[in-house]
Amino acid sequence: MRSLKHIGRIQNTGAKILVVFRTLPGESNMALVLPVAQLPDQYHDAIMTLVETDQAQDAFEFGEIMHIRLFPDGRPMLRAMQADGRLIKVPTDSVMMTPTTNDTVLLANLNTLIAEQKNCTIDDLCQFVAGAPSVKPVIKDIATVNDMTPAVDSDIPAPIRAQADTNAALSDRDLAKSYRSQADAMYKEAARLRKEADNLDPVIKKTKKVEDTVDA
Repeated sequence: MRSLKHIGRIQNTGAKILVVFRTLPGESNMALVLPVAQLPDQYHDAIMTLVETDQAQDAFEFGEIMHIRLFPDGRPMLRAMQADGRLIKVPTDSVMMTPTTNDTVLLANLNTLIAEQKNCTIDDLCQFVAGAPSVKPVIKDIATVNDMTPAVDSDIPAPIRAQADTNAALSDRDLAKSYRSQADAMYKEAARLRKEADNLDPVIKKTKKVEDTVDA
């Protein structure tokens, strides 16, 4: 059975969740999670398909991938879930990770093990997330467990909000535009990560000595 990262449940309710960020800036005892049971079908299917991809499984945080991927209606995944009030902040000791149906581990304990492996504190884990500083504005208005009323994000263009609300069918042209936007976002993210990697471990380019020859 394949082991999957980022999947878990809330201990006291059993609600199935995806862990978007395992810790938060300045709050290493809190995680940002996405309950999946009440998601609209198109969002639920897209999210669950994404979490099973190699890219998502290779990512330290699922939020990294959600930040650069789009839903079929063109909405950025991470911002759309925040705008709809679906992201909730919960204590890490209330989240049970379920990589398989037979294996479980408390998120708080898992974070401790990861910090030990990385030789850092749990507070420092957030720094290992690509683009971690940009997380702060995303979660500034996150919902709580008892406040799941959908919100409207003024940063998301009105036509896209209306399109999502009416569930209008997308044309091939709309889908193509969405795919191109997604490809551009992934290309930019790949270029940024490559630059960071080169800064951490510069590639030594081999040089070839060229000798000029002069005709006698």
